[in-house]
Amino acid sequence: MAGAGKSPRAPRDGRSAAAEFERYVSRGSNRVFVVIVFFLALALLFFVRLLYLQVIMAPQYTAQAQESRTIGFTVEPRRGTIYDRNGHILAISVEATTIYANPSEIKEPGATSRAIAEALGGTASDYLDAVSQGEKSTFTFIKRKVDNDLAEKLKEQELPGIYFIKDTRREYPYGQTGGQVVGACSVAVDEENNREYYDGICGMELTYNTILSGTPGYYEAEVGADGTPIPGGVHESKPAVEGQDIVISIDIEFQEEVEADLAADLKRVGVPSGSAVVMDATTGEIYACASAPFFNPADRTNVPEGSMQLKAITNLFEPGSIFKTVSATAILEAETMTPDTMVTVPEYIEADGYIVADAYDHEQVDWSLRTIINKSSNIGISLSVEKYLGFDKFYNAILRYRFDQLTGVDYAGEQLGYLLDFDHWSRVQGYNVTFGQGISINAMQILCFYGALINDGVSQTPHFLLRKPQTGEVPTWDTHEIIYNKKAIEPMVSMLQTVVTDGTGTDAAIEGYDAAGKTSTAEIFDMEGGYREDAVNIAFTGFIANSNSPFVCFCGADEVPADRHVTPMFHDIMTHAINRYNIVPE
Repeated sequence: MAGAGKSPRAPRDGRSAAAEFERYVSRGSNRVFVVIVFFLALALLFFVRLLYLQVIMAPQYTAQAQESRTIGFTVEPRRGTIYDRNGHILAISVEATTIYANPSEIKEPGATSRAIAEALGGTASDYLDAVSQGEKSTFTFIKRKVDNDLAEKLKEQELPGIYFIKDTRREYPYGQTGGQVVGACSVAVDEENNREYYDGICGMELTYNTILSGTPGYYEAEVGADGTPIPGGVHESKPAVEGQDIVISIDIEFQEEVEADLAADLKRVGVPSGSAVVMDATTGEIYACASAPFFNPADRTNVPEGSMQLKAITNLFEPGSIFKTVSATAILEAETMTPDTMVTVPEYIEADGYIVADAYDHEQVDWSLRTIINKSSNIGISLSVEKYLGFDKFYNAILRYRFDQLTGVDYAGEQLGYLLDFDHWSRVQGYNVTFGQGISINAMQILCFYGALINDGVSQTPHFLLRKPQTGEVPTWDTHEIIYNKKAIEPMVSMLQTVVTDGTGTDAAIEGYDAAGKTSTAEIFDMEGGYREDAVNIAFTGFIANSNSPFVCFCGADEVPADRHVTPMFHDIMTHAINRYNIVPE
């Protein structure tokens, strides 16, 4: 029929039109289903990712975000104060300021570092690294323990990204005076905990470092964009436990006089090195102790070698003739001699192929034990010990007098000397030890022995610590009875008085007082063998007898090139003690 549309063709496979339409619709449904499944899978993937981020990774991301805006640092405790026996402050922690930066806020590092250098000192390059870390850092230390005035000068500039924390700094009001006793601290670094703290390196600061240090605390808080803590953002705050104070035995004003006397006398004998100690023999309390060259903990721009230690404690020496008092006391304890017992003293004696002689020439003479001590005769004391005591008993007396043991003084670095076991003594070794050669000790050991002569034969442990004020603790110290036969003390003291009135120690005499003691000129062992010929160590150890004085004093000069003496040092030091402590004759 013209103009009429064609009717649908029948499927070639003979299927009906209805079946073909149904197949077409079915194919479209599959496509829709695939699309739906795709979008469902995609949604599931996003859901899983969201679950991973918000549930599994959320704590980590939260921590990272918090870390980026969190500062944390150790809170250093206030270090304990050190006082002298009269309450004078010898070491103290004063208020200071630690300065830190938030580099992410600093847009002009160069200008900022120049401004810091202008206020704190140094050069801009000293601070440039700390302020140039950009957004990757929100906390760096600029300088710790800064003087408050300097910190205030910087604070006035209101530099973006620069902040300030209260801190403390160690100060030593008396500087050099007592510096070796008080000691010093260094700033130790704990890089793991980003911590700097004071650590004792010598003197009382080292010996009592643990109780002076206290216990550090910790501070952690979130900060805002300007680097300041957010209110309520403190995560952790553990207060620091302050260190304890200590009171030590030195009298800082007397210490100053002793140091001046030491310096003057060393200048007189022409050497830079020596020591002086004054101790209360009845208690062991050390009132003054000094070594030259001196040490100033408040100014360590120039620290002479060996100046940070008290040589009377940390250095060893062969005592020489001050040890003759030990030999004579042992003889008097045995009651085999009196000060008036006579001994034939030849020009020299020979033993084991060696010659033992006195420091001066003389013919064979008969001298009393008193004269032997007065004239400081090596030959006389050697023969006296050999004939009237015996070297074995002498050796046992040395052990009883504790020369083979440390004194126990509370000062880091005390050295124990050398004493050959008696089984290996030769005859010449016995002779030598009687006049203080072939044995080494520290000065505190001989001081304790002389102290026993004015303390009824009892040696006190020398010490600096008197008490801990916060706890009220007063430490106790060991005492040792070393002179058993008390009848030996009076004649020994009498002979030491004669040394000052008629013997080698006349320059130690103090008008109106009975000064007593013994001089010494000791050879110095040469590490290459034998003894040095170019120098000797000289010393004097003594006390004021027949008085209310409890003090025993050691004076020494090291490596003196000629025949000189330190008895004037004893005179000056003990004269100051007499005036300061109202010492009067009994």
